Amino acid sequence: MNKMLIGVTKVTNRLRYIFDLVLVEQLGIAYDFTTDQQLLLAHEGPRLFYGDQPVEGVPFLQSVKLLFEREIVSQELKAFQFEDIKAIFPVFNKQSILTFDVFAASFFLVSRYEEYLPFVSDQHGRFEAESSVLTKMGMLQKPVVNRWIIAFGARLQLLYPALKIREKNYRFQLTYDIDAAWAYLHKGLVRSAGAYLRDFLKADFGEMKQRTKVLRHKQIDPFNTFDYQLDIQKKYKLRPLYFILFAKYGLNDKNISVRNRHFQHFIKYLGDYAEIGIHPSYASFDDRALLKQEIKLLSRVLNKEVTKSRQHFLRMNLPGTYHNLIDMDIEDDYTMGYAAQPGFRAGIADDFYFYDLDHDVVTNLRVHPFTLMDGTLRDYMKLGTTEAVLQAEELIKSVKAVGGTFILLWHNETLSEQKRWVGWRAVFESILQTAMP
Repeated sequence: MNKMLIGVTKVTNRLRYIFDLVLVEQLGIAYDFTTDQQLLLAHEGPRLFYGDQPVEGVPFLQSVKLLFEREIVSQELKAFQFEDIKAIFPVFNKQSILTFDVFAASFFLVSRYEEYLPFVSDQHGRFEAESSVLTKMGMLQKPVVNRWIIAFGARLQLLYPALKIREKNYRFQLTYDIDAAWAYLHKGLVRSAGAYLRDFLKADFGEMKQRTKVLRHKQIDPFNTFDYQLDIQKKYKLRPLYFILFAKYGLNDKNISVRNRHFQHFIKYLGDYAEIGIHPSYASFDDRALLKQEIKLLSRVLNKEVTKSRQHFLRMNLPGTYHNLIDMDIEDDYTMGYAAQPGFRAGIADDFYFYDLDHDVVTNLRVHPFTLMDGTLRDYMKLGTTEAVLQAEELIKSVKAVGGTFILLWHNETLSEQKRWVGWRAVFESILQTAMP
């Protein structure tokens, strides 16, 4: 009984992709398409016609044109109130079981359609949160796709009470980006001397004093918070994901040398307790050869394939970034999110396959959207510790309500309890306590 026959005028790749996501992955309902209206009319099980005009006697969801096209063109988006949230792609046939095209609306957000259209990027070449239709709707902090799908599932159950809707279970995934494993240690003579000179010219003698203590092993390096992270991992029974910047030194890539044996041993040590992914460097953003080299070097240190990734600085352009990752055999990417705002860049609190709009095909790259980053709270939103916890709690609540996955992005530096991060260990632990299933 848990299978539907879906009537359509034609079957497209876009159509099959989003029906797989909505019906199969989210609602747990198998389906078949048919373009034969007589077959649809004769079908005795659950059925639905998705198109412009209804078929008499068959439940109807009115469609817009988006899923029957191949072109990427500017869409006229009219946001309107749907229940207690907003929606896009309204439909006006009163026989439609919803007042909007849930499949087109979900596809538009999950495929990141708007990022293929012309936009003004920020200084790092990124699509900005303020350019998003979700920000303009005031819905960036709500997993609207999940909410829409839940509403659609409820309509289907009213039509077919025997149809079983999957009960989704909330999940939590902690992730760390290691942009710089140490603040002072293992930087090499030239970098350390340059840092001393910079501090001297700034008359920052406190920094010079701390650097000296660390280099003489009289004080723990402030970025070396990994024992604390391991304690947290054990306390909450977590299996975190680490994304390691393993690249040549550059203006925006300032981790330890990939040849440094201490750094290599550290990575192997982390790999015993957690899963390791690549943090492709700022410089590799538009350099495929460099990206390939970084992945190869990290794989060699770990002695196994690296299949997970998150872009440094969250630098991502579609579809080029994902094309490169796919070519490098990356299977899972965790970049989908904004630096400046927390929330749901793709409108959904679940992972999904990347749909390549340029080539009109679904790919094998699994996209894992993160919801919240430490730097967003402190550096972009300028929140204090209390406000940061409240913001996180609201986001977690919204993810739990839809049975989604809350992915947290944190840095080792943030846990140092020094400088601008004083008090943020308490923020971190408070978020973890709320985020646990």
